[in-house]
Amino acid sequence: MFPIFQFFEYLGGVTTLAGKTIVGFFRYRLDFSSFVYQIAAIGNRSFSLVALIAIFTGMVMALQLGVGLGRFGLKLYIGQVIGLAIVRELGPVLTCLMLAARVGSGITAELGSMVVTEQVLAIEAMGANPIAKLVMPRVLACVIAAPLLTVMANVIGIFGGMTVTMMEAGVTGRFYMDQILKTVIMQDFVQGVGKTFFFGFFIAVIACYQGLITTGGTEGVGKATTQAVVYSSVMIFVSDFFLTKLFLLL
Repeated sequence: MFPIFQFFEYLGGVTTLAGKTIVGFFRYRLDFSSFVYQIAAIGNRSFSLVALIAIFTGMVMALQLGVGLGRFGLKLYIGQVIGLAIVRELGPVLTCLMLAARVGSGITAELGSMVVTEQVLAIEAMGANPIAKLVMPRVLACVIAAPLLTVMANVIGIFGGMTVTMMEAGVTGRFYMDQILKTVIMQDFVQGVGKTFFFGFFIAVIACYQGLITTGGTEGVGKATTQAVVYSSVMIFVSDFFLTKLFLLL
């Protein structure tokens, strides 16, 4: 099969699963216990990784901007640039990339293992719907966890930038925060966090789809996991452009 045909076949499969999942929220009852477990697995257990990435992102940005803006005598404005960059782009994108790597791979491996061991067939044999039982809790948990983690990543990243800016530019923490509060408006925050609802949905749907189409035993699970991370990451970057353009037009 030609690559272009494979692409459209894959896109059609993901779109079909996304549609069935959305319809499922109105047709089937959500497994609340599974949803709570997924929230803990996706959100709570990802916080430490996201926090580590966020704080060092802010610190590295402060160092680089200290060098770049220092050439023009503009070190005092490091906080403004860090605030806008983290809130609008780096916070949402890096957080969701971490979710794609950690959560997406985990979902695919879990569902892929269930498929190759015929546990999904057993669920269908008992009269349950795999979409409602397996996909819906994971998608909803990822959609909710992604914005919450992004908000925390924004705060931690800005704090990390503040610690380095205070040392590099010799400004006070109060001046740094005043610069951010004067520059970053509510629209910037809403647009940045708003994109993560879509990112979380894409990550979960792609991961679930890859898991459900897994074939080839344990080797197939490994391949599906790798593909889920790659496809989710690419989807985040591609959708980021179009969502940013859309929000700017609103």
